[in-house]
Amino acid sequence: MIKVENLTKRYAGQPAIQNLDFEVGQGEIMGFLGPNGAGKTTTMRILASFMPPTSGRATIAGFDVFEQSLQARAHLGYMPEHVPLYNDMRVTEYLDYRAALKGVPHRRVAERVGDVRELCGLKEVEKKLIGALSKGYRQRVGLADALLHEPDLLILDEPTIGLDPNQIRQVRELIKNLGKQHTILLSTHILPEVEMTCSRVIIIHKGRIEACDTPENLLGKIRQAGGVVLEAKVGPDNGAEELKKISGVRNVVVDVDGDWKIFSLRVESGADVREEIFRLATDRRWIVRELSQRRATLEDVFVELTHPDAV
Repeated sequence: MIKVENLTKRYAGQPAIQNLDFEVGQGEIMGFLGPNGAGKTTTMRILASFMPPTSGRATIAGFDVFEQSLQARAHLGYMPEHVPLYNDMRVTEYLDYRAALKGVPHRRVAERVGDVRELCGLKEVEKKLIGALSKGYRQRVGLADALLHEPDLLILDEPTIGLDPNQIRQVRELIKNLGKQHTILLSTHILPEVEMTCSRVIIIHKGRIEACDTPENLLGKIRQAGGVVLEAKVGPDNGAEELKKISGVRNVVVDVDGDWKIFSLRVESGADVREEIFRLATDRRWIVRELSQRRATLEDVFVELTHPDAV
């Protein structure tokens, strides 16, 4: 559905993205992750034909996004991070207007508007002014807009930004349901959402792709096999320095809870250092209230690839 080849974009000579290569197959939900400024939004805007690349090529459903932009955009529904809406229009009025702009046949406008209004849960606000809607409902209007012309592909840039936990859960379920009929490229900072929603993940950093795989494979390949948490009273000892000497420990971060110190240890893949930690604590007569292993998450993968010196 999406094919990107050697895609590069420079601003004033500075690269925003460099030589990107990836594909998104029909029916996939692909997570697109990266720190702020990594190049996610630039890539999405190029795919949506909002800006040209400096070099390289991108196609949607086989159509070049610039040489054949009208054909490519007919297959694409794009929801930007900050959805541009007309605040002085009512929800149904706005969707009618957008359907006409997108070339939905006049005889089908009412049907399509009704379908997306139902799908996105907008029935109870259909007559309200957009300017009076909550952030969650405004996001839903933006998503409904992207769906009006029945695109094969949805590109969603931070669709849950600014939403409360209940609204995030609702949008997540909606995206899962949409994935049954649409290919989706999803950018988000909420990594647990990606683990629960996406079949594959792209991680981009400083304009380059650092990883592209399933969440499960990324977790399996990561050098950090999670970590270990130790909560103890260590007295005058420098607990962090002692723990760093244990084979397999890469880094230690310390938090304080009254007299207790909470050590978060980053360890090498496959290393189980709990026995050595227990032996050290016994030798030093530390009082231990917790010693546990933490399973690696997609957040750990993200940090490992984009900020390898952090825990």
